[in-house]
Amino acid sequence: MSFSSLIGVELTKIRRSKIFLILLAPVLMMWLPSVINSDMIFDVRGVPITPENNFFIQGFMGMVWFMIPASLVICTVLLNQTERTNKGILKMLSLPISTVKMCLAKFTVLIMLAAVQMVMAIGAYYASAAIATGMQDYNFVLDPLYVCKNVLCIYIAAIPMAAVYWAISTLIKTPIFSVGMGLASIVPSVLMINTKIWFAYPMSYPFYLLMIEYGKAAEGVYETQIAWLPWLPVAIGITILALAVSCIRYGASERR
Repeated sequence: MSFSSLIGVELTKIRRSKIFLILLAPVLMMWLPSVINSDMIFDVRGVPITPENNFFIQGFMGMVWFMIPASLVICTVLLNQTERTNKGILKMLSLPISTVKMCLAKFTVLIMLAAVQMVMAIGAYYASAAIATGMQDYNFVLDPLYVCKNVLCIYIAAIPMAAVYWAISTLIKTPIFSVGMGLASIVPSVLMINTKIWFAYPMSYPFYLLMIEYGKAAEGVYETQIAWLPWLPVAIGITILALAVSCIRYGASERR
């Protein structure tokens, strides 16, 4: 079976699940308050930032800090649990298919689901910005190229974090512990981006990029240059290591 066929099988498994509602819920939870409290966007408290940029940054801040990581944590567990009912994992392992391909196919689906959530976030932003524009008689809508570019960067920055969460879900078979460890790892990300070793903590990557953009939109508030070194090689190394661990351990307990 080809790799693309495996991905198709995995997508079929989740077609009737509620996983897409799980992806949509946090997006709505983040942007609905932005619309309701759109009048407060003008209160920048002395920060040199325009209301439209403030609307964008504030709306995505909750997404990058908590909602995107939390969605990845839950999706990793759900993708793993699709094989746990009726001993489906044993049936899959009995097929003449590489477990590495199985593992990477599931991870690819996880990344695809994250992309779907990013598209939802862009749609929710523009819908919210349009509604807020009508409510406040001020144009909150930013250039699509600017918005898509920033969301794409956030998405790419979330891949190492997704790899780590995928590794955790393959190492810890008990869903409640896997979810608990994943959610607990989210909290320190705000603190980590202000340390010299922030690049060693993948959960802080999306938040770091958003703060860089905040620094560009509000001069003097935060740094404006991305520290590519040592971030890029460390991020790549973490991603490869996490995926290697996942591939080695995927289905290991069932094969015993």
